[in-house]
Amino acid sequence: MHKIIFDCERMKYPDTGLYHYCKNLGRYLEKNIRLQEEQLFFYTPPGEQDWSFRQSNHITQHPLHKFVLPATGQFDIWHATYQNTHYMPMRNRKVRVVLSIHDLNFLYDDKKSPAKKQQYLHYLQQLINRADALVCISEFSRKDVLRHCDIKNKPLTVIHNGSNLLEEPVLSEKSYRPAKPFLFSIGVMHRKKNFHVLLPLLRQNTMELLIAGRHEDDRYLSFIREESVKMGVEDNLKLLGPVTEKEKSWYYNNCRAFAFPSVSEGFGLPVVEAMSCGKPLFLSDRTALPEIGGDVSFYFKEFGEAHMQQVFHEGMETYHTHALSRKIQERGAHFNWHKAAKEYLAVYRTLY
Repeated sequence: MHKIIFDCERMKYPDTGLYHYCKNLGRYLEKNIRLQEEQLFFYTPPGEQDWSFRQSNHITQHPLHKFVLPATGQFDIWHATYQNTHYMPMRNRKVRVVLSIHDLNFLYDDKKSPAKKQQYLHYLQQLINRADALVCISEFSRKDVLRHCDIKNKPLTVIHNGSNLLEEPVLSEKSYRPAKPFLFSIGVMHRKKNFHVLLPLLRQNTMELLIAGRHEDDRYLSFIREESVKMGVEDNLKLLGPVTEKEKSWYYNNCRAFAFPSVSEGFGLPVVEAMSCGKPLFLSDRTALPEIGGDVSFYFKEFGEAHMQQVFHEGMETYHTHALSRKIQERGAHFNWHKAAKEYLAVYRTLY
């Protein structure tokens, strides 16, 4: 019996892309393993162990495991799901390691010094040195890894993420219910998400801008609010913070359009979530977003107001004229966790 540990340590941070990556991929790995040959275990933080078929298959993560991991001698595969992980069997070489690399976004962060970027690269290189197989979540990420790291001829596979299945779209009595047509965006509140460039779109369009997601950077949050006041659009800006899955589904399903102007994405899970609803998609043309958005999305090539207004108005007109909703949904259907899980299992099986 081949035994696999799937690392879900990042689930200690709810409302993040890595949280949903671990939970969704974990569920579909469990559905696709060969029960007579393989056994799947989850390395999960306390309080995040009730979503799989068997809670007995969970190993509880503890911060002290950064220094000494639980015994791993009985396992064949350790899938490290985060490229900056501190949880990996570095010494026990009998355990084969699969390392997922989501992005090298730190390279595009102007606030990080060259020395800090080199420090991150050095740490990633150490993990790559220990790994037996590598997975990138986009072709863009794969090219970044090959450009900046030495993979030492180890197998490197691109496996796209799936689309999170949206729950029934429902707002509660406490949920914010828009008073006007609205533009929707979602993501951790961080400068690299570039949400503030959407504010000028409110000046020539009668709509609200709703941004959902955990507030991680208070300075950026204050900056967005200050900019909205300067532009006179503060009444139409709604910073929702974390939302439930049902609320998120409602906003996707009822928005006028979905906008994601991020300048640093290894994949962009919100894009494929929005695709499942067939809504118009307005994305930046940076990093992995054109790869995911394909020819069904409209792209901001720069963030000046005139250009963004033009892209938005022309995109909305094209969307309605050519009835693009079904084509968008069809593209979104290509990104599914069932397919991703089978491709990850194929990688594991090369190492038995």
